[in-house]
Formats: sequence, structure tokens, C-alpha cells
Amino acid sequence: MKNKFFIPAFAIFLLFIMATYFLINPSYEKSLKAKYYFEIAEYDKAYSLAKEAFSLDLYNRMASTIMTQSQTSLKYVSYIQDAKKYMQVIDEIATHERISEADKAKIRMMCNIMISSYVKLAPSVITDETLINESAEYYSKFEKLLEKVNKN
Repeated sequence: MKNKFFIPAFAIFLLFIMATYFLINPSYEKSLKAKYYFEIAEYDKAYSLAKEAFSLDLYNRMASTIMTQSQTSLKYVSYIQDAKKYMQVIDEIATHERISEADKAKIRMMCNIMISSYVKLAPSVITDETLINESAEYYSKFEKLLEKVNKN
């Protein structure tokens, strides 16, 4: 009869100790905060917290994962920001009545930069789907634009 209660009670006790360690340990505390910031798309904050957590405990796999995923997401965010800037410049050039060869060369260069930058992006399983989709849309736009500029 005692064994029936002892083993489950002991298991619950061990789980309690593990949970307490997880919540009290500063490395895991920062990891949980980093995970929260990652989930709300605050990738800079998530990266810095995960990096701090990882420096406190090199065996903290949660911190390592969040740090890597935040870095990947930041690359996508940077790509999207660059794409918006280049599109704005290209739209401004397109408003001219006549597009000069120098302007066409600028557009080609911007398109080539964005196409080659996209190829370097490597999504993972937990990379935000909206970041992946938005960057793919910009990639497609730059490919079409480059094709159009090369035809003319």
C-alpha cells in the first residue's frame, strides 16, 4: 500500500524540485523571458536575453535555440526593411517620364542585391510564417522587376 503512494508522490516531488530549479535559476529565467519576447516578435530583445542566459549557462539549450532563432528572424526583418527601402527608391525612379540607363543600372543593382540576399536566408521550423511569406513576396517582386528591366 505504501508503494502505491510513495512512487507517485516521489515523482511529483521531483517534478516540483525541477520546476523550482527551472524558475529560480537566472539562466532559465532569462530564457523564459527571451521566449516570451520571441513569441511577440521582439527579436532584438529576445536575442539579447537569450545571449545573456546562454552566457550564464552554456548547457541551457532553450537559450541557445532562442538565440539562434532570434538571429534568423532578425535576418528576415532586415531583409524586409531593405526591400521596402529599395522599393521606395525604385518607385521614385519609376515616376520619371523617362528612365535613363543609369537609373536602369541602379534598379538592376538593387534587384541583384535583394535576390542574392534572399538566397542567403534560411528559414527554420519556428521562423514566423509571416516573415517568410513577406520576404518571399519581395523576392518575387525583385525577380519580376529585374526581368522587366533586362528586357528593356
